Amino acid sequence: MKKAALFLYFTICTLSLIFAQNENPCDSLQPNRFVMRSTLYGIGYTNILDTYLSPAEYTGAEARIVHERMRMTRMMKGRVSTQSLLQANIAYTENNSDTGNELSGLVNWSYGLHYHFQINEHLKILAGGLGELNGGFIYNTRNSNNPAQAKAYINLSASGMAIYKFRIKNRPFTARYQINIPFAGLMFSPEYQQSYYEIFTLGNHSGIIQFTSLHNQPSIRQLLTLDIPISTATLRIGYVGDIQQSKVNQIKCHTYSHAFMLGFVKNFYLIKQKDKLNARSPY
Repeated sequence: MKKAALFLYFTICTLSLIFAQNENPCDSLQPNRFVMRSTLYGIGYTNILDTYLSPAEYTGAEARIVHERMRMTRMMKGRVSTQSLLQANIAYTENNSDTGNELSGLVNWSYGLHYHFQINEHLKILAGGLGELNGGFIYNTRNSNNPAQAKAYINLSASGMAIYKFRIKNRPFTARYQINIPFAGLMFSPEYQQSYYEIFTLGNHSGIIQFTSLHNQPSIRQLLTLDIPISTATLRIGYVGDIQQSKVNQIKCHTYSHAFMLGFVKNFYLIKQKDKLNARSPY
């Protein structure tokens, strides 16, 4: 456990030092960034399994919100952008026999950096990494003992993105695909059949924080969007594919979510007048 925590600590510190060497110390204070903001709302379908609560899968509808902010930086000669991505979802599901229901929710916040590779005038490839925080719950209406399960985990994730710009009847469109894959993290999980009373009242904390990687948390988050100009606004339609899986402390969990998203994009400059021509879009 201590080795896992030290590994994550030194990884984060190393990444911070690498990027700090390429960044102007006053960079964050200089208002010369092109900023893209978007907020999407959506509904979809989810499949949930948590063997701490039930051996059965629960399926149903979910509602989701995604808020994103991207901006360019001065790092590596202006080829690096930051991304802040906040997602929240809530779902109400039932088992196949219609004898039980689950209410679940999860909030995910990620922040990271991407390096831009300009392939041609239309296509741009971004590669980088993200740090992720996740917190949520699952409540099973059928259980009397252990009716709820808390979700809390952090990850370091590899991230890639493809952005393609094109025109239809001289109107600019932008298509984007992003994929995030966690490769190292820490997860809170009780032991199988261990109650929260034992953890928080009796103080049985041993083994409730576990190191996670591809072997016990093979997960993937995908985001596909299309930006469509409408008059003076930009409409964004999208798809979120959120596949979360884990097998920790003999508890098998998964959440398979697919959601259709709709919202608007706002692009604006936070610049000094003299720097206006030097501003670069993360798109």
